[in-house]
Amino acid sequence: MAINFELNTEITDPQKLLDEFFKTFPSYSINIDKKKLIEDSWQFLIDKSKDYERDKGTQFHLHPMRIAAILARNNLDTETIVASFLHNILSLPNVEEEELKSKFNKSIFRIIKGTTKLKSLKIQNKTLQEADNIKKMLFAMVDDIRIILVKLADRLDRLRNIAFIAPEEQKSIANEAIDIWAPLAGRLGMSNIKSEFEDLSLKFTNPDVFQYLKKIVDMKKIERATYLDKAQKEIYKAATRAGIEVTVNSRAKHFYSIYKKMKKRNKPTEELFDLLAIRIICKTDAECYTTVGLVHNLWKPLEGRFKDYIAMPKANGYQSLHTTVQCDGKPLEIQIRTEQMHNVAEYGIASHWLYKKGMTNDIVNIDNLSIINQLKELKENHLADTNFFNEIKNELLGDSIFVFTPQGDVKELPKGATAIDFAYQIHSHIGEKIIGAKANGKIIPLSSPLKNTQIIEILTSTKAHPTTNQLQIAKTAKARSKIRSWLLQNMPEKIAEKEKEDRLKAEKLTLRSSQSHRSGKDEIEKQHRTSTTNNFDSVKIRIGDTNNFLITIARCCSPVVGDEIVGYVSRGRGIIVHKANCRNFSRIANISERTINVIWDKTH
Repeated sequence: MAINFELNTEITDPQKLLDEFFKTFPSYSINIDKKKLIEDSWQFLIDKSKDYERDKGTQFHLHPMRIAAILARNNLDTETIVASFLHNILSLPNVEEEELKSKFNKSIFRIIKGTTKLKSLKIQNKTLQEADNIKKMLFAMVDDIRIILVKLADRLDRLRNIAFIAPEEQKSIANEAIDIWAPLAGRLGMSNIKSEFEDLSLKFTNPDVFQYLKKIVDMKKIERATYLDKAQKEIYKAATRAGIEVTVNSRAKHFYSIYKKMKKRNKPTEELFDLLAIRIICKTDAECYTTVGLVHNLWKPLEGRFKDYIAMPKANGYQSLHTTVQCDGKPLEIQIRTEQMHNVAEYGIASHWLYKKGMTNDIVNIDNLSIINQLKELKENHLADTNFFNEIKNELLGDSIFVFTPQGDVKELPKGATAIDFAYQIHSHIGEKIIGAKANGKIIPLSSPLKNTQIIEILTSTKAHPTTNQLQIAKTAKARSKIRSWLLQNMPEKIAEKEKEDRLKAEKLTLRSSQSHRSGKDEIEKQHRTSTTNNFDSVKIRIGDTNNFLITIARCCSPVVGDEIVGYVSRGRGIIVHKANCRNFSRIANISERTINVIWDKTH
């Protein structure tokens, strides 16, 4: 495995810098064709950027080299290294897209273009929800997972090199890292990058705490090393007696991890004894379980501190056995895992690039992982598989789309949502005055479903007001509720007409449904009895002047009398009643054709 690449900033000659890269990461020079691709891309960067500088007068090519080093340390493929050299090349005035297309393959160009596209994402997260939306938007905007990996490396290098900028800007970049990039790295299982994001972020957002923790960790360094060395020797002896070959490493906890423990337990660092950890690498899963038994024979385990993430992996695919033991009067945290589990823990989504060295018995069982974790074991040719990555995005994004305001803010909406829904998401007043909309600068019909990553601009008029047609078009409960309330207050006759139409539609659909489900009459009657029992016995709803309908109260939101409600005609269960703001309602298939306006009947 490559050593940690530290760029020698005294090297000014581009060729010597590239030689240093190959020396530090020799695996990239084994294949002659791949080495030449890296050399050619580096030369292209040098030729195009020689007359340009980055911030503070630094040479343009230093930042791309540092990004490539971060990715090389994580064992990324050659195409990703090439794309990292050129990730910002399109910002130069003397580089055209066609020239890039002619010199490099489609995959490399797609990564470069995708990384450039991500620069347009305006990150102004003020809440955790907004931060989560931005993370999802990142996936919505790309068609190759390597684009996100290059972006992660780009932001990490940026965070590493902010010591000489203004303190306020430092905090802004550090907050962005802790809210967006560290969780994203964690989501992809890249713990080494996640930990560095967190520690550096703490360094700039709370420098006093960071320096205090650093001092605590540095204290009694020799004493701590002696303690850990003794524990490691005991583990090696026990493993040798049992005939098990292991590798044992010790480490101090990351600063941010200590900081979180201090806050969670409300204790000073002096009372946090488990600041040290030992990691044991075994050959097989079975040996991991044998080793934890050996450890518990050496030292008494602390109650409630054993966790089996091998049998029950974390959501991001992380696997390991965790235990804490009382070693020489101090708690000592121990992690036990295989080499493959360690690769997944350290490199996450990049781990499938690591050499297996002929070993097949420790491959992750991808059938037990979510689709995002299946990326860990994909072959290289899947990385450019657009259809496969679309499946991954669908899994991550679920039934939501993410679109921009003209100011760059990200808004989450259910699939199928329209510009009317978007307008009400911004503000009710904008929704009431909408007359049209633009997507990416082009006029679109108000009835058109919005698409991921579109920039939506709402056109308004002071003379405009909600209409029954908008009520029909709107998909979200919020928009429909606001439109209906306005119409009831200002144009009740329109609502009456609409309810009459809905009543007729409901009667037709109910008749058609009852005819097609005649054989299930007894079951429907049973459901009717259950629904009336579960719905306060005598509760009914009205559509216009009629209340003789079979109804079922939706369990997802459980509306009660007094709640604003909306209904849809089901197939076989009558009218299902939801709260007007129920998120599940807008996700029902063909909902626009089956929605009816309902109200509680309080007259009986």
